[in-house]
Amino acid sequence: MKKIFLLVLTVALGVPAGEASLTLARTIPLGGIEGRIDHFGYDPAGGRLFVAALGNNTVEVVNLKQGKVVHSISGLSEPQGIFFVPEFNRLYIANGGDGALRIYDGTDFSPITTVKLDDDADNVRYDAVAKRIYVGYGSGAIAIVDAAKNVKAGEIPVSAHPESFQLEKSGSRIFINVPGAHNVTVADRNEKITAGKWSLGLVAANFPMALDEADHRVFVGCRLPARLLVFDTEAGKEVAKLDLHGDCDDVFYDPSRHQIYASCGEGFIDVFAQADADHYSLKESIPTVHRARTCLFADDHLYLAVPRRGEETAEIRDYSIGR
Repeated sequence: MKKIFLLVLTVALGVPAGEASLTLARTIPLGGIEGRIDHFGYDPAGGRLFVAALGNNTVEVVNLKQGKVVHSISGLSEPQGIFFVPEFNRLYIANGGDGALRIYDGTDFSPITTVKLDDDADNVRYDAVAKRIYVGYGSGAIAIVDAAKNVKAGEIPVSAHPESFQLEKSGSRIFINVPGAHNVTVADRNEKITAGKWSLGLVAANFPMALDEADHRVFVGCRLPARLLVFDTEAGKEVAKLDLHGDCDDVFYDPSRHQIYASCGEGFIDVFAQADADHYSLKESIPTVHRARTCLFADDHLYLAVPRRGEETAEIRDYSIGR
């Protein structure tokens, strides 16, 4: 019956049977983790996934080769954003509760130092060329942290709390979701100034974001109503708008397959196909679990955080991605 249901579902969605975008390869239990799970960090060489168990005030370290949690970093304060920097072997964790960026050794997870920011320290990104960590926080700023010295080196002001943001590699721009100001703000990270603002029109609550730098496109997930907006980064104009399932919190662009993955707390992963820079279509909606809204795309896998549901423990669902 399960196979029949999946066949009917794929046909109804216009996906040829046997050619699903994502295939559930395994689940990794997260033991006694309670409450909300936020974003992930990733160590490609070490095969480790770092999971921000916000409701548990811990970061869970998952060994992907072993398929299990091998360590838990405790004593955190609502961990949200995480980034692992291999060249320094350091783990950077932004804490929403006390506004601190806490830095840990990447081998034994001993604390190195804390950079105090402000309330609601959230998303974390890394500029490998400039060796700078960027952290969105407070009522409107992106903090700049010198990754070699682990000290704050400045900030970029924005008009309200920043959510997801993306760093341009070929230039100095940062594209920033600022839902409180109802826009996408473009900033110059070298000059530390705002370079432009893109209106969302009649759509609001823009939280997740992904970047297709080669095609000069930014993908913005919105919740009111649920839409995926596509912006031309050169013109600063919206070029496409697609229906999306509700409560989306993470969006990733897959350049090798020309696909977009959006994890939605309504209980779906939406997969969009990119025909060209201006044309997109829903390829598949994969049923998941209510409130499973954060994910990470890395090395041909999509890792989805599933919070505890009644007697069922929290888990990571590991999806392999087909061609």
